[in-house]
Amino acid sequence: MSTFSTSLSESQMPILKPRFWGMVRGELFKITRMWLTWIMFVILLVGLTGPFVISATSPYNKIRATHSTLHFMYDEVNLNLLDFRVLSGIFLIILTSYIIGQEFQNGTIRILLSRGIGRLQLLLAKLLSIVLIAIALFVIGMVVDGLLILGVVQVLVGNLSPLNLLTSTFWSTAELYMLTVLISMGVTILMALALNTLGRSLALGTALALSWFAVDNVGSEFMAIAYRVTNSKFWLDITAYLLGPNLNDMPNVLIPGHLAESPGINPQVPVTGAHTLWVTLVYAIIFAVAAILLTRLRDVKE
Repeated sequence: MSTFSTSLSESQMPILKPRFWGMVRGELFKITRMWLTWIMFVILLVGLTGPFVISATSPYNKIRATHSTLHFMYDEVNLNLLDFRVLSGIFLIILTSYIIGQEFQNGTIRILLSRGIGRLQLLLAKLLSIVLIAIALFVIGMVVDGLLILGVVQVLVGNLSPLNLLTSTFWSTAELYMLTVLISMGVTILMALALNTLGRSLALGTALALSWFAVDNVGSEFMAIAYRVTNSKFWLDITAYLLGPNLNDMPNVLIPGHLAESPGINPQVPVTGAHTLWVTLVYAIIFAVAAILLTRLRDVKE
């Protein structure tokens, strides 16, 4: 009786390519095990508690919570969701920049592509993983905000009975404001994605993404100065199409009459809620298309 040993040649061996969902799980694994992720998460939680500490220690708010409960709660929603929108935006910009930029900076992008991963497939896996993290961050943020609001009411009034005065209009207003926060988070992710695929560097991509809204807002102020110098309304009209000011003004124009005007730089001309949504959608499409084209058309030589 003889024994036969057979071996497959390299050409006969099956070619195993990474699966898309496996790539997404891999990206989530990396993100959840980065110290940077958890450090930023702790900073975000600490930042969320700031407005509540101020509210809970204000004697004026104690009077408002007791005698003008509805107005007090509207102001709390406005202030705290604005705080979350800003902090979560910074979180997502840095996270998106890091998981894309580090691949180019460390040269691991070439290793990933050599294993049969497509460039667009890798980009979409990273995008989906960031979106999933953003959804989890939003849910946690809303739960934390809700618990802190209950804590503030308990500290100021001594019980939670003022919550019985909240109307259906209040809850629908809060839900609509939360929707604007989600929209802001989504377009922020796409902005960071596009600028990092353009920069292909952790430092450059992060700098470009973090400076986008700062340039947007400062640019709006410069347009106002140009208007005062030239007396031409053309400069003010430009501000109606800047992303940052439109995101700042979106809650004000979508929820008129209930919320105090959110702080921040708004368009220098009146805009409608539909206008802010359309402008944001156009920017989101431009960012998405730019990221896809830059990824598909540019070779990886790092």
